[in-house]
Amino acid sequence: MSTFEFKTPVSDEDIKKVHIGDVIYLTGDIVTGRDDVHHRVVMSGKMPPVDLEGKAIFHAGPIMKKISAEGEPDKYKVISVGPTTSMRMEKAQAEFLEKTGVKIIIGKGGMGPKTTQGCIDNCAIHTIFPGGCAVVAAEEVTDVEGVEWLDLGMPEAMWRLKADRFGPLIVSIDSYGNNLIENNKIEFNSKREKALENLKGKLSYME
Repeated sequence: MSTFEFKTPVSDEDIKKVHIGDVIYLTGDIVTGRDDVHHRVVMSGKMPPVDLEGKAIFHAGPIMKKISAEGEPDKYKVISVGPTTSMRMEKAQAEFLEKTGVKIIIGKGGMGPKTTQGCIDNCAIHTIFPGGCAVVAAEEVTDVEGVEWLDLGMPEAMWRLKADRFGPLIVSIDSYGNNLIENNKIEFNSKREKALENLKGKLSYME
């Protein structure tokens, strides 16, 4: 396992350095986007109003607090920004990568074969932010630069964030098609079958 420090925008060369199980700390631009953002881009064909080339998309629905005074331009602070289950975006993620040029996906849990192929085709990676650390994640956000598609609602909008050493992000899918979660499932199931086989005859209810 290796640890990398990346600044956005990242290049294909950066992405090719990392493999599943590696850890990334990310500095620079991170944009949130969940189900509605992915559906609007992929199903409705509407491109995001922000450049995502080489950037990171964060599967998250943040809680934001408006801190600007009345009459001033809108300014927000992140209160909490925990990751959303990434598998919810599985259907649209590969095409979203192709359309936007996103290089790093951040979320919770793993993703499936469509996203794995999308990471191969678009030289991208999926990473996991530790669950239950939404307040820690908020502390790693240094600025809220703005918001796009607020008509989708606070959790579903695209929040443009600046981050400093955002992480740790565990690489779960790399650009070579390796999928850490799926590999672990195969390994764990194999060990389970062997353990059950060893228990046969030793426990009466298994006979």
